[in-house]
Amino acid sequence: MRLTASGVGTVLGELESRLMRLCWDVGRPLTAREVHDRLHVEHPVSPLTSTTVLNRLVAKGLLTRTRRDGRLHFAPRVDESAFVAQASRRAVEGILSLGTEAVTASIVDVLAERDPEQLAELARLIRRKLRERDG
Repeated sequence: MRLTASGVGTVLGELESRLMRLCWDVGRPLTAREVHDRLHVEHPVSPLTSTTVLNRLVAKGLLTRTRRDGRLHFAPRVDESAFVAQASRRAVEGILSLGTEAVTASIVDVLAERDPEQLAELARLIRRKLRERDG
């Protein structure tokens, strides 16, 4: 987990994040060349580097790779919201391993400072979960 990054960059490397964002935004399978051409506009890397990272994302289960018309096409295996939900859960589980009491207090403190509305939403979610558990 990269605490200095934001969004999906907290769980993926910078180039991996850029490639996933590109694939999610386009919404259709792309060839390695198409991905590289779009990426190269903002992030100059070699075609080999972008293809290597695409293959790494396939190995991680985030992209699919299929051969069509003699070319490899890459597409997201999961949509962005599903990825964020999975990554958020894994991140929270990892953070909670530090100690639930301290982490819980920190979450409440940070939300109180940064986003009081989200703190209120957290309180609503907690009440709902407690009713479900007791109900």
